[in-house]
Amino acid sequence: MKLAIDGGTPVRTEPWPSWPPPLDAAQRALVTSVLESGRWGATQDGSACADLVAAFARRSGVEHGVAVGNATLGLFAALRGLGVGPGDEVIVPAYTFVATATAVLLAGATPVIVDVDAADLHLSPPAVEAALTPRTAAIVPVHLAGSPADMDALNTIAARHALAVVEDAAQAHGAAYRGRPVGGLGDAGVYSFQSSKAMTAGEGGLIVCRSPKVHEAVWSACNVGRTLNGAWYGHPRVGWNLRLTEIQAALLLPWLDRLDDEIDRRNAFAAALDRELAALGPAAGRGGGATRPPSDGGVDGVTVVPQPPGTTRDSRHLLMLRIRTPFERPSLLAAMAAEGVPLDAGYPPLGTMPALIEAGARAEPCPSAEAAAHEVFWVRQPMLMDDPSSAAHIADALAKVLASPPLLRSLP
Repeated sequence: MKLAIDGGTPVRTEPWPSWPPPLDAAQRALVTSVLESGRWGATQDGSACADLVAAFARRSGVEHGVAVGNATLGLFAALRGLGVGPGDEVIVPAYTFVATATAVLLAGATPVIVDVDAADLHLSPPAVEAALTPRTAAIVPVHLAGSPADMDALNTIAARHALAVVEDAAQAHGAAYRGRPVGGLGDAGVYSFQSSKAMTAGEGGLIVCRSPKVHEAVWSACNVGRTLNGAWYGHPRVGWNLRLTEIQAALLLPWLDRLDDEIDRRNAFAAALDRELAALGPAAGRGGGATRPPSDGGVDGVTVVPQPPGTTRDSRHLLMLRIRTPFERPSLLAAMAAEGVPLDAGYPPLGTMPALIEAGARAEPCPSAEAAAHEVFWVRQPMLMDDPSSAAHIADALAKVLASPPLLRSLP
């Protein structure tokens, strides 16, 4: 069958769902109320930010939280509130967004980039153990793609060495590990409300924490060094204005009422795609033998990246696919986009970014992250919000594109 990029008929022609979805009635009403009140800032006696913080803290199984302008600042403030600063080292995974490392630099500490698990691509506990030094002060596990990191193992390491744990939950709104919500499993957890996230106000973030002492320090860092219930012009600490606005909180607060339904929808799509991939051939997907005739010959070697051990709720911000069939990566991306099924190339390993190394980051050997940069592709959230029947378009496009001889060659 002729590829669409060469003039053939695309597998899919209709658009995928847009993101973010249109405002619902509750969002429209609350945003309008805030706008008409004139209390747009978090220091003007509005209630939207406070209500959002309280709701997120409850969902995370903790009592405290602070709403912030974005998750990068949230990671920075959490680290500062936990006493991390110049001279300290903070362990971060190699396969994550660059902000996980730059937030460490912003706090004045050194990011130590370590490898991820070869199967699930989350921070590897053995790699963390190998990277520890007397300067290590904290670990930042990332709940990648909406699935939880192996927090029991990481918390055990942290407790043994008296390290702080800051969960990067930017992609994991509503995820759970061994029956417990993420965000409240370490000393602090940080969510993102950036445009691509499962809940978005364009930008924004939120820190949750269990300890009142940590909460007070984090709150102070985000509120120009003030103390809770202290004088308005009292600034006993150095701090910054990192606050979220009431307007952003008004967009986010009603979203909590539909978040679980949206997670269920993404999980249904992911399950459908897993089944479709299993039907492509004996080695495709995780399910094994074919259940329908393969599309245009079928292609083995396409798998869904598995969930880490202990996952009880995957929020499915992304679905990660590993393609082990040899292929020419840029051509595969272009060909899939032409078929109406755009995939994302995913993260380059942090240790390969010269700017981080020049800024002082230390990179350990990261073969699993480097392999992921060649083999792993993402199905993004808007596609996962479509009807599960559309999963067949992704599987059929992969079968069609990967069966094309010009795309098949030795991996780099």
